[in-house]
Amino acid sequence: MPSTDTHRRLVVFLAWRDYWHEKLMSICFILALSAVLVPLLVLFGLKYGIVTNLLTPLKEDPRYRQILPVGSGKFGPEWFETMAGLPEVAFIVPRTRAIAASISLRVADTEVGRIIDVELIPSAANDPVLGGLPEPAGLGQVVLSRDAADKLGATAGTRLEGILTRFYNDESQTGLLPLEVAGVASMAAFGRDGLFVSKDLMVAVEDFRDGRFVPALGLEGVPVKAGPRNFSGFRLYARSLEDVAGLRQGLMDRGIDVRTRVADIELVAKLDRNLSIVYWIITIIAASGYGLSFGTSIWANVDRKRREFSVLRLTGFRTRGIVWFPILQALLTGVLGWAIAVVAFYLAQAGLNTLFVDNIGGGQPICRLQAGHLGISLVMTLIAASLAAALGGLRIAQFEPSLALREA
Repeated sequence: MPSTDTHRRLVVFLAWRDYWHEKLMSICFILALSAVLVPLLVLFGLKYGIVTNLLTPLKEDPRYRQILPVGSGKFGPEWFETMAGLPEVAFIVPRTRAIAASISLRVADTEVGRIIDVELIPSAANDPVLGGLPEPAGLGQVVLSRDAADKLGATAGTRLEGILTRFYNDESQTGLLPLEVAGVASMAAFGRDGLFVSKDLMVAVEDFRDGRFVPALGLEGVPVKAGPRNFSGFRLYARSLEDVAGLRQGLMDRGIDVRTRVADIELVAKLDRNLSIVYWIITIIAASGYGLSFGTSIWANVDRKRREFSVLRLTGFRTRGIVWFPILQALLTGVLGWAIAVVAFYLAQAGLNTLFVDNIGGGQPICRLQAGHLGISLVMTLIAASLAAALGGLRIAQFEPSLALREA
């Protein structure tokens, strides 16, 4: 009596021989499966490509993760410490009053030189918009925005002079602050004339404007009061796009009015959800239709070979071994059909990306799939084919060995 392993090898061999013997029918099954898979792969590739093109700028641009306070408030050290400890917060730094957050700049050691007014932007280590640029430090190291750098002709290492004016004790006073450009930020970091500075410099400028004594400027003024300092605002960035809505709601619940780009984020997320719903509806309809057609075809094919399967039962093959016949053949159909569909998808993908590269894709591929997506599609194809083939296996289990003798 042949061993179990021998039975298994024989089942695999006979299933393959039968598959090859009726190669015309097998090719029809393969092409039918490919015809179903190709439009599904292209549809998902378009969905994934379009949504990725919309999401990538949002994910890569930190401005979409920024949460801006509306108006002024009072935020002390404990509040900033609490916010910085939240896992949803990637970056936070205090901000002084907007009316005091400006300075005039000119290139040092020039007789005339152009003078421009710039907005002060508080910064610190790991500032999302500065990327790999050195962080502003102390009262002297600063980072210029691209617009301001172009107007001044400044680059990294350029020495600047900050000009501050105020009206104190019925007279106008001017303070000069030596600065050095540590780097120049990209246009995306700040689209106007701006200067990224440390918290210390922000505080010094505000104190000067408020008539307080600032040692670095050497002008008289009211002594700065000791103790914790409250700030009127902050620069806050969420760790991810998904965290923006939660942080916004948390701040609003505390009575802090903020402005975000949640609407833009939700618009893309809604588009992704709607496209996914449409895709899965089409996929379920197509897969159900093909599965039913494939299953009934296998049932009819098995019924046509009932005498052959009964003979196998007479020769010692067990029912659970024979039922693998249609399943193995369905798996082979699934693999070959999937392979042809993938080749056709790549051809369609190349054509679509070439056709729409300048119109919709913005230079990015409008149709794309990752290797993981193709792997998932193969697994789903094999599962669907196996389930459909189970109908044929169920039919085989109903055949009796005596059927071969009766139809001999």
